Amino acid sequence: MGIRRTRLMLASLIVIMGTLLGCPGAATAKRAPTVIIVGAGMSGISAAKTLSDAGIKRILILEATNRIGGRMYKANFSGVSVELGANWVSGVGGPQVNPIWIMANKLRLKSFLSNFQNISSNTYKPVGGVYEESVARKAFEVAEQVVEFGTEVSKDLAARKQPDISILTSQRLKNYFPKTPLEMVIDYYLCDFESAEPPRATSLLNSVPSSTYSNFGEDSYFVADPRGYESVVHYVAQQFLTTNAAGQITDPRLQLKKVVTEISRSPRGVAVKTEDGLVHRADYVIVSVSLGVLQNNLIKFHPSLPQWKILALDQFNMAIYTKIFLKFPYKFWPSGNGTEFFLYAHEKRGYYPFWQVIQFITLSENLFFKM
Repeated sequence: MGIRRTRLMLASLIVIMGTLLGCPGAATAKRAPTVIIVGAGMSGISAAKTLSDAGIKRILILEATNRIGGRMYKANFSGVSVELGANWVSGVGGPQVNPIWIMANKLRLKSFLSNFQNISSNTYKPVGGVYEESVARKAFEVAEQVVEFGTEVSKDLAARKQPDISILTSQRLKNYFPKTPLEMVIDYYLCDFESAEPPRATSLLNSVPSSTYSNFGEDSYFVADPRGYESVVHYVAQQFLTTNAAGQITDPRLQLKKVVTEISRSPRGVAVKTEDGLVHRADYVIVSVSLGVLQNNLIKFHPSLPQWKILALDQFNMAIYTKIFLKFPYKFWPSGNGTEFFLYAHEKRGYYPFWQVIQFITLSENLFFKM
């Protein structure tokens, strides 16, 4: 299949208060930071490094949790390390080199090329085993033709500067209405699994063609390293933050367990208040938190963000993936080449449709990951 899966590390938004809300004041307290960065995910740490590289060393990073990495984080399950957040490096093997792939290679992260080519042979009926490969393949071909049609519609809309439409709208234009369990699971696989949203809620212009795959390549690598995908964020952080002999970050410019509740702007600069009652002052603040935090007003802005900015934020959806890890006492599924990924076609769309065997991580264990 020509369609690849992408793992959107969950999206962060950066707001530069100094330029968004007004010019900063000239004077700040001695040794006060020039810039405060709220959030220590990939975007926040990258922003801080960019400032440091530009000679702006007086920075302060405030992170609500007890760790850096944001939505790149691991956990122990049944004695092995599994990724609860981002899992793939998507976009490899193209005309440009994905910067995340460069870092992953420098760290020698253990990863595996994901091959989805044979998934039509591993698509299961609601009852009665797998579909005949020819039946599933025909359904996939029809769905992929619809995707190709949507891609051409997207290019045409962009060329003529026309308003965006949903993927569902483009499907309707092609008279494609998935109804059977097989059609619905394929539709889920090609859209929901790719974008974390159903066709009705997914932008056509911003989804197809995917700039990630167009620029960086069609391949995706599944990260399966005990150090975790989050080690990429640590790699960036360690380039400008002080560490000890064990490589642990000890730099006082990074403060963990600091939940930001309010951000205020005045002629003197900005003030960032945390849940513990402390107020941190600086010339600028960069907000790099999840879309959900901003949409739920968990951070109060004084004065309020302009209406056009609030409207822009509220028009986005906070996409959510649900991962379920299962360990079975014995192996009962096929093995060998082309059997890593499975689809289950239930009568109810989206009912545990995507399965992945990850026993290659555990060596001797039998482990399933499903979405």
